[in-house]
Amino acid sequence: MNPESCTLRLAGLRKSYRVGEASVEALKGVSLDVFSGEMVALTGPSGSGKSTLLNLCGLIDKPDAGSRELCGTAINGLDEIGLTGLRREKVGFIFQGFNLVPVMTVFDNVEYPLLLLGVPAPARRELVMTALQRVGLEAFARRLPDALSGGQRQRVAIARALVKSPALVIADEPTANLDSTTARQIVDLLHELAHERNASVVVATHDERMSSHCDRVLHLIDGELQ
Repeated sequence: MNPESCTLRLAGLRKSYRVGEASVEALKGVSLDVFSGEMVALTGPSGSGKSTLLNLCGLIDKPDAGSRELCGTAINGLDEIGLTGLRREKVGFIFQGFNLVPVMTVFDNVEYPLLLLGVPAPARRELVMTALQRVGLEAFARRLPDALSGGQRQRVAIARALVKSPALVIADEPTANLDSTTARQIVDLLHELAHERNASVVVATHDERMSSHCDRVLHLIDGELQ
């Protein structure tokens, strides 16, 4: 692929954690390029380092060694303010547990990233309703998350991730515990997000229904990409 279309570039990432008296090396020199419009599945057994790698991709955590670049911006030299600004503007997150705010309506949950970016109210409303229409939930805008099914809540989470048109979307087991029909809807939405909006999507998954529809499937074993 064209190097100029590289959204995320990881080079030689290492990350260790203390577990009691021992040091556990979660990542052992991981390098990866993810391109615009590409959907990449990250697979591997529990404890292989998938969550650690997702956190580094999403700028939530910092590596012990190695470098990262997002949309042409070198991340290593950024302070917390710079990291937060880049994450808010360029990265969308979709979690297995949805991470919706239970006391906020569907509309308010999807709107929240735009509030953080300072988008004016009229533009926020248009963007939120467009995102909800995209996931088929515009009629549920004033519902609370607890009134929705698991699949509907996951679609709200996807709407929240795509409302700001992020360059990179990080998804952690987005189809876990969903029935086949709902899982396929989630797969299709993420596929559209990558291919139609030219976003880069990195998905950690154990679900063949998800990985089989990705452009690349990478296997992480004992902290190393296979």
